Parts: sequence; structure tokens; C-alpha cells
Amino acid sequence: MTERKKINIFIDGRNFTVVGTTDDEDYVRNLANYVDKKIRELASKNDRLCQTSSATLAAFNIADELHRTTSKLQQLENQSKDPMEKYGNVINELEKAKTTIQKLEAQNLQYKDDLLQTKIESENALKEMKKHEQALELKEQELIESQKMIKSLQDKVFDNQIELIETKKELGEVLKILDNEKKVFAKEEV
Repeated sequence: MTERKKINIFIDGRNFTVVGTTDDEDYVRNLANYVDKKIRELASKNDRLCQTSSATLAAFNIADELHRTTSKLQQLENQSKDPMEKYGNVINELEKAKTTIQKLEAQNLQYKDDLLQTKIESENALKEMKKHEQALELKEQELIESQKMIKSLQDKVFDNQIELIETKKELGEVLKILDNEKKVFAKEEV
């Protein structure tokens, strides 16, 4: 508990004793200086004012300052109510936005994983396609070689057929000659 203390202050040349806490001493002295300054300002502007009138007018001016400050404070409080009332809605919207962001981030990670998987599959498919292309090229070369061999064999078969026909002709002629000689020998025997 804070200790109560008597504080001596001077306002308009008079001494006053105010009871306050030890923590309030500077505050009380600042208030007294402010009131004293206001009274002196009014007295210096008008020499005909008595001490009571100067104090009264100073109190009136201070009351005016208080009223204006209170009015401004009320206005600021009213202005701050709307944002404070909307604060709950803003917090709710913020939480919804955070949830949406988390969902989108999770979805983004899934898309990244899917993209990576697709890229790997695409690379594998490309490698497989290159293997097939190389195998196809080898098969095409084999086919060309086989076609050349077939052509060569067809040419040999054709040449052999021609040779066979010529051999048959020769054989036919030899057989005719043999037949003729046979007939000649048979006639001789008879």
C-alpha cells in the first residue's frame, strides 16, 4: 500500500497543503504550477482583476480546456468503437484467411509433388522412347541388310534358274544326241 503524504504547493502566492501518495508528488506539483501559471497570465493581461476574479477566470479557462479535451476524448472514443467492434470480425476473417492459406499451401505442396512425379514419369518415358527408337533403327538396318540379302539371293536364284534352263537344254541336246547314237547302234546291231 502506498504511503499518504502531505504536499505543500503554491498557487497565486498562497500556500496550500494537499494530501496525496508519494508517487503523486510530482504530478500534484505540476498541476499546481499549471494553475498558478494560468492565474498569472490572466492577471498580467488585466491589472483591474482582483485575486478572486483571476482565480475564477483561470478556473473557467481550465474548465473550458477540460470540457474541450473531454469532448475530443469522447469523439475519439466514439471513433475507436467502430474499429474495436469490427475487431472481432477482422479476427474471424483473419483466422479464415489463415485456414485458407494453410489449405492452399498444402494443395501447393501436393501439386509440386504431382509435378515432380509427372516430370520423373516423363523422363522415364522419354528414356524408354529413345531405347525403342534405337531398337527400331537397328531393326531397320537389319531389314535393309535382309532386303539386300534377299535381293542377292533372288539374283542368284534367277541366275541359277537361267543356268538350270541352259543345263536342261544342253541335257536335252545331249539326250537327243545319245538317242540318235543309240538308234545308230541299234540299227547296226540289227
